[in-house]
Amino acid sequence: MQQLFEFFSNHPFLGSAWLAFALLLLISIIKTMTSGSQALTPLTATQMINKQDAQVVDLRSVADFNKGHIHGAINIPFTKLKDSTKDLEKNKQGPIIMVCATGMQSGSAAILLRKHGFQQVHKLKGGIQSWTGDNLPLTKG
Repeated sequence: MQQLFEFFSNHPFLGSAWLAFALLLLISIIKTMTSGSQALTPLTATQMINKQDAQVVDLRSVADFNKGHIHGAINIPFTKLKDSTKDLEKNKQGPIIMVCATGMQSGSAAILLRKHGFQQVHKLKGGIQSWTGDNLPLTKG
C-alpha cells in the first residue's frame, strides 16, 4: 500500500490517468449490470430466434444492412431508433435482439427500448462481427 502512495506522489499524471481509467471501467460495468438487457452469444441468439420467434433489429446503416443481415431482421438505423419505437410496438412483450456492427451501440439501443416499456430486450454480444465470426449465414438485399 505504501508503494501505491509513493507511485501516486512520484507520478501524478500517470496516477490520475490510472484513476480515470478505473473510474470509467467501473461506470461501464455498472451501466451494463443495470441496463436490464442480456448480452447473447450468436448461438443463444439463434436459439431465441428459432424457438421464441425473437425479432432481430439491425441498427446498422441501410447500406450495411443491404450488404448482409440476419434473416428476418428489420433495419432501423441507430440514429432513427428513438423516432421508430412505434414500429416495434407489436413486439413489445416478445423477445427483441438488438444488433449493430460490433456490439457497441446495441446496449444503448436496448436501454432506450426498455425505457419505452419493452420487456425482453437483448443485445447480440460482439454484433454482426461475432455472428459472421461464428460462420453464421447472412441474407443480402
